[in-house]
Amino acid sequence: MRRILLGFLFSLIWSFSVEAQAPFYQGKTISIVVGNKAGDAYDLYARLLGQHMPKNIPGNPNIIVQNMPGAASLIAANYVYNVSKPDGLTVGAIYPALYFDQLIGRKEVKFDWTKFNWIGSPVTSNLLLYMRADTPYKTMDDVRNASEPPKCGATGTTSFSYYLPKLFEEVIGTKFNIVAGYGSGGDVDLAVERGEVVCRTVSITAFFAREPFHTWRKKGFVRVIAQTGKKRDSRFPDAPTIYELMDRYKSTDSARRLVTLVLAADYFGRPYVLPPGTPGDRIKTLREAFTKTINDPSVIEDAQKKSLEIDPTPSEELEALAREVISQPPEVVEQMRKMLGK
Repeated sequence: MRRILLGFLFSLIWSFSVEAQAPFYQGKTISIVVGNKAGDAYDLYARLLGQHMPKNIPGNPNIIVQNMPGAASLIAANYVYNVSKPDGLTVGAIYPALYFDQLIGRKEVKFDWTKFNWIGSPVTSNLLLYMRADTPYKTMDDVRNASEPPKCGATGTTSFSYYLPKLFEEVIGTKFNIVAGYGSGGDVDLAVERGEVVCRTVSITAFFAREPFHTWRKKGFVRVIAQTGKKRDSRFPDAPTIYELMDRYKSTDSARRLVTLVLAADYFGRPYVLPPGTPGDRIKTLREAFTKTINDPSVIEDAQKKSLEIDPTPSEELEALAREVISQPPEVVEQMRKMLGK
């Protein structure tokens, strides 16, 4: 009897030991909550990570993508921050400019940008402004001098399609008629095809990653008339940068400070975040897995096949940038509030 009891205790201790040593993520499923519809560039990057990242996470968990579109990913950000459990099993893929809404005090914001746990971003997102080729707006000069402003589509105030036209208005004096409220960037593109609107801002990455842009480029359906990089992208040699346009129109120092704040969103890129309270060891695990995955030559090759650019930003840089953009002097915040019509 004593031997049986000792054997039972030994097996019990052994099972506890094995369980304690098993990786947390073993047998688990991680959800990436994407603040956009399936097929958008945010979704394509999330699915790339979902395919390749599990092998770099101890325990090899499943990763699924959950699309939660709406309000330029504000719904997804609020969900990840407030509703999801901080257990390392829910990751947010959110818009990079959501800090705008926090800075200007929108009541819909239920998060603190600086308290997200940043995992990383796979790409920097320089932007372009495209215009239907059959419109009279051939250049930004045409937009600036137009008697009737072009009608551009957007999802929400923190989407590229909203804030870049507004930024041009503030710093070089153009005028745009922005129609907001579309469900996704793809919905805006459809609206352009239907003629409801004639222009939109999109990331250069997305412009080369998916339809309808592949077809549009072949047919010459749209033209790119401006971009946000420090220098012109070689694929758009005739489209001036916002910095060139500011030089041409002699923009003020305050306008240039506003551009610096707004275009910090380009460097956030397509960020991945965890909610506050996530255990430190799980944050570390996912950060390391993200870094290994996004720098893996086989993943980079797969991304290229999918027309997805890879230009990653690590978590520590995103953390520092988050603190910087939120710690703005009142006069700069007021400029942003005016730009967004708050």
